[in-house]
Amino acid sequence: MGIEREIKLALPAEQLSAATRWFVARTGAAGHPVALANIYFDTPVLTLARSKSALRLRHTPDGWLQTFKTAGEASAGMHSRHEWEMPIAGEALEIETLLQACDEPTVAAALRGAAPDLIELFRTNFTRTLWQVTSHDTTIEAAIDQGEVIAKVNGETRRAPILEVELELKSGDEAALHALADELRAHVPGLAPDNISKAQRGYRLREQQ
Repeated sequence: MGIEREIKLALPAEQLSAATRWFVARTGAAGHPVALANIYFDTPVLTLARSKSALRLRHTPDGWLQTFKTAGEASAGMHSRHEWEMPIAGEALEIETLLQACDEPTVAAALRGAAPDLIELFRTNFTRTLWQVTSHDTTIEAAIDQGEVIAKVNGETRRAPILEVELELKSGDEAALHALADELRAHVPGLAPDNISKAQRGYRLREQQ
């Protein structure tokens, strides 16, 4: 198990170019774009959502990953949550492998109970442009995510845009994460802390009347 610590910032569309230019200037790199396709699962009665967790498959250029996250805490755009992630063979969940890795009994029990009834709920498809920011003993993965959430509800296809900055602490002092976010916001107007995860956006899209 790892604890994911990241700051998420909503990025206004008119500031996309400015944010990109700032990361290029800050790191001296053009940024590495990666296409990510994600499938989120839950039961029809949203068992996992009720237990404040999320389950997804992710297709990357290197293959498939399955990820199980708790909701954790989110405040002023800072997200801290437990995460279990592992490579898998293909586009199919490997629940038993995930359960063996999950060392939180309550969370594992919710997943085990939900497993027989899991269905696809929604997808998030986006391009993640990556930069690595290093300073002394701290490494931060900076990303701009641009794409959409897609949910099918009663034969209707619903879509919502994704446009955000994520700053994830890979190693070092959490204070450096906040300092980088403050530096970015000082140079790119309109960035705002975002406490809503992509999974939460998908659930909200399904619930719209």
